[in-house]
Amino acid sequence: MLVALAGIPVLIALAVRLTSRVPSGRGPAFLDRIAENGLFAAVTGLLVSIPLFLPLTVGVVAGDTIAGEAGLGTLKYLLAAPAGRVRLLLAKYVGAAVFCLSAVLAVALSGMAIGALLFPVRPVTLLSGDTVSVGEAMVRVLLIAGYITVSLLGMAAVGLFLSTLTDVPVGAMAATIVVAIVSQVLDNLPQLEWLHPWLLSHYWLGFADLLRQPPSFDNFASNAWLQLGYIAVFGALAYGRFTTKDVLS
Repeated sequence: MLVALAGIPVLIALAVRLTSRVPSGRGPAFLDRIAENGLFAAVTGLLVSIPLFLPLTVGVVAGDTIAGEAGLGTLKYLLAAPAGRVRLLLAKYVGAAVFCLSAVLAVALSGMAIGALLFPVRPVTLLSGDTVSVGEAMVRVLLIAGYITVSLLGMAAVGLFLSTLTDVPVGAMAATIVVAIVSQVLDNLPQLEWLHPWLLSHYWLGFADLLRQPPSFDNFASNAWLQLGYIAVFGALAYGRFTTKDVLS
């Protein structure tokens, strides 16, 4: 899955490189800037990955945390060790969180690499109109990667909880992905504007302020608090379910 994610900015960069017509106003944001500056391949790759590809892979990993062990019949052997249920639950969530970071970095680093290989890399003009050096622009890309990683941590907690409800990992994976999709659909309904700030995906695309000078971290903080709330709520639900669950496989 990491290789597939890393291939997203590569495909985008190759499409721009092999096409003589420069895109104008069509496709994802920043697509028309890749030919001018290769660093935008990373930003465009991340932007394309957020709605579906990153939630899809995180849903697979998070949904498999506990249910995967149960499905293989190895969960009871893990619990027979002196690790305990709480420690196992924490270790599984940490593993899912590490995957969130690895998945985002796979897209970001692959995008910067292919962008530098196929296009010129020069100082970047931000959304505010200011120009920053290549080094600072790369730092901005990594900040965006950090923002997106934080955005996925709440989803990983949801997947962990759903994984404690079943011994069929595919069911937990599918349910986790459905939660992410439903959240994005609801976030686009103006009739539910009152609900938007509480939705899991509400701040997923709110990293534009990191591309201004000076960068604003207001959305970063709001996103972090929202994801922390999801981690606390669904972590507690996973704890309550898993510590009282009869493990037969």
